[in-house]
Amino acid sequence: MFKYFSGPFLLTVFSVLVTAAQPAAPVERPYAAERKLVALAVAAHGGDKLRNIRTLVIKGTVDVTTSAAAQAFPASFVTIFSGDKYRLEIANPFQPLKQVYDGTQTSSSVRGGFTLPPINRLGFPMLQQFGRQGFVITPLPDNKKRRKGFRMTSPEGYFTDFYLDEKTNQIKGYDASYTINERVVTTSVEIEKCRDVEGVLVPEKYAQRFDTEQITIYANFKAKEILVNSEVPDAYFKIVENR
Repeated sequence: MFKYFSGPFLLTVFSVLVTAAQPAAPVERPYAAERKLVALAVAAHGGDKLRNIRTLVIKGTVDVTTSAAAQAFPASFVTIFSGDKYRLEIANPFQPLKQVYDGTQTSSSVRGGFTLPPINRLGFPMLQQFGRQGFVITPLPDNKKRRKGFRMTSPEGYFTDFYLDEKTNQIKGYDASYTINERVVTTSVEIEKCRDVEGVLVPEKYAQRFDTEQITIYANFKAKEILVNSEVPDAYFKIVENR
């Protein structure tokens, strides 16, 4: 009965078996060069220690000026992150701001229900999300490719363009744009100094600029206290009443 299996037939079967035994070629993920840059930046800021941060508390001072008034006025700020929850407070004599996200909803102390975009979806906090589902890495836009960096976009569509130091691969600056109440706001940050806290390199001193359709705001931040993985009570993320 085996006489009907000719040489070419057996050769074909053998070829199929050999092909099936070969390991599948790895599927290359898009933008490999940019993903490598993100990995280098994460490593420069603490690697797994950064990615596995449970809580981050930053308290400090900020001097604010505007295009309408050159006189700086002092303020203080607090940012608290715990998982996806966060709390932002900026205390000043003109427009105090408190915004809280409890993991489900966001509230702000500013009248009219005004809220900033989620502060854990813009800037340095996004770096911790590298490799997690929904956070997309792409190249910088063509007009920014003169700098070493990458764009990271959150699942909600918020993006930040990060720029790396050529030698250390630390984040030296970033910028982003978003819409508030149908107005486009562009913000940019230049990091002057970082502090090593529990093996995580956190921005300590940086300048931030906000450009709106009506005014430009300049803010110089200086962290006084930075805590990594400290105990943060859930009460810190209690929703504040919109006024």
